[in-house]
Amino acid sequence: MGLGAVVSGCGSSEGMMASATTTGVTTVELTAATTDTGTATGTSEAPPTTTETGAETITTMGMTGTSAPTSTTTESSTESTTTMGVETMSGSETATDSESGTEPPPPCMQGEVVCEGGEAKVCDGMGGFESSEPCEAACEPGVGCLACVPDAPFCEGDVAMKCASDGLSSEVVEDCDELQGISCNPDIGLCDGACVIENLQLNYIGCDYYPTITLQHDSYNSGTKVFAAVVANTADVPAAITVTRGAMLIKEETVAAKSVKAITLPWIPALTKGSGPSAVVAEGAYRLRSDRPVTVYQYNLLYASATNDASLLLPVNAWTGDYVVASYPHFPQLNYPGFYAVTAREDGTTVTLAPSATGNKVQAGGGVAADGTGVVVLNAGDVLQVATAAGGDLTGTGVSADKPVQVIAGHKCTNVPTGVDACDHLEEAMFPYEALAKEYIVVPPGQSPDGTPDHGQVVRFIAAEPNTTLTFVPDQGVPKVLAKAGDFVELVSTTARFKVSADKRFMVAQYMVGQGGGFGEADPSMLLATATEQYRKDYLFHAPPTWESNFVDIILKNGTTVSVDGQPVLAPVQIGMTGYSLARVKLDAGPLSDGNHTIVGSDRVGIGVYGLQDFGSYWVVGGLDLDHL
Repeated sequence: MGLGAVVSGCGSSEGMMASATTTGVTTVELTAATTDTGTATGTSEAPPTTTETGAETITTMGMTGTSAPTSTTTESSTESTTTMGVETMSGSETATDSESGTEPPPPCMQGEVVCEGGEAKVCDGMGGFESSEPCEAACEPGVGCLACVPDAPFCEGDVAMKCASDGLSSEVVEDCDELQGISCNPDIGLCDGACVIENLQLNYIGCDYYPTITLQHDSYNSGTKVFAAVVANTADVPAAITVTRGAMLIKEETVAAKSVKAITLPWIPALTKGSGPSAVVAEGAYRLRSDRPVTVYQYNLLYASATNDASLLLPVNAWTGDYVVASYPHFPQLNYPGFYAVTAREDGTTVTLAPSATGNKVQAGGGVAADGTGVVVLNAGDVLQVATAAGGDLTGTGVSADKPVQVIAGHKCTNVPTGVDACDHLEEAMFPYEALAKEYIVVPPGQSPDGTPDHGQVVRFIAAEPNTTLTFVPDQGVPKVLAKAGDFVELVSTTARFKVSADKRFMVAQYMVGQGGGFGEADPSMLLATATEQYRKDYLFHAPPTWESNFVDIILKNGTTVSVDGQPVLAPVQIGMTGYSLARVKLDAGPLSDGNHTIVGSDRVGIGVYGLQDFGSYWVVGGLDLDHL
């Protein structure tokens, strides 16, 4: 057999093979129990060799034997064998992590706060936790649960909140107004809806308005003579209207789709009775809110009467803090004042008054001095009404505020011109300074009953900035340079149609001449001209059918087509060399006999709406954009 030896044997199911000894060489084989045994054959001189059989390791020194693999392997215990002074370890013993091969991390220090799985956990220093708390909003390591996500917006019901930078407190950003159809959107943490100011445009359409009663002839501000807000709903669904005064609910109404509704409101004697003095009336304004965008006019008075006028109200989304006033002189025959009324929508609104050269004679009161200066603080819904003293004319006065306000200006009752009968109430909502422009087309109203010929008017051109130079096409016989902001020039009893432009923004106010002026039935009323840049392509407007005659004057670029209530308007008349034309339409009661009308143009057009009767009139802007120019 030479130097080789055959080693074989049988083992139990959990045992191992016994060792065999040959001449000077010991061979050890560790193996799981098998049903067949292997046979070692052959000898050779070799370095130490390690051979794997199944799950075991065999180490030999000197001669090396080779064994055939077994057919079946089961678990074996760990064994240690020493051969020729060398110890071999077999099995699964290890000094490191069996899976990662690294030492496990030490436990966190006792009392340390860690965030894990949406919970704040307090370490016990031994690899466990003393306590844990689920965090609803956020978790900060070392701090624990936070009240909210730092610097993030979120909703608490219908209140939009903002989290503080430390995540431990928050503040109210806005109470989402359900009366405007606004709710807090949890996906963005902000108030959301069609009536959110950021979703509305700079025009006369909105959801939040402040109808404000002003000085009116005392024979026409009570009883059956009513003040009203008229709401036009252009949507395909009804609009829910809520009118309040302070915390008091006044009315709830529904305006049907594509319709207009008049909402009568109680007179407020502190604003409409008497002839002064200037005063602040706390919560003097009504607040009218809609759950979808609408248009609102106010009529003082609503029905045809001897002293009427109307204003296109501007929604709060179009308010700013800077205005120039257009009014008319104190009426000496009856000692009736001109006025302007400032309405606030936010508490702590500071209003600063800068009287023009003619606006320095007022009836002191409400924080306003006799020279027309004053700094007055208003809260939400408060109204500051400033009234002239003898010789005063508030036209050109500047009104500025540190928060958005509304300004309505006009006259208790006056002749236009002063020596021409008869007196009538004047009012119009002033356009913000930012919406004033450098070009206007000016046309007079028509005469009753058919709109021809033209009715006389007084026109004022009021500077919003110093050193303003006017240009007329065709020329008009007035001074052309206005040296200071608030200065104005006037055309008296004119029927001219023209374009007026300037090198700086300015305002144009138009006043209908009274019936005594020889232009047919009418009485004074007031309109602010719409800048050509603020024209629109479509309108829904209201003309009260109780009036003897209602008209709409449409100013359009030459070549523009336009329809009223779906009917094309034919043969507009060109206005000289201005590039514009005038289309005058006498209005019936409208398609639904409710006084509602629509206008659609192929290009943008401007409109003025007015009603005429014996010693009575109103004149109102039918609508406009109020872009900041």
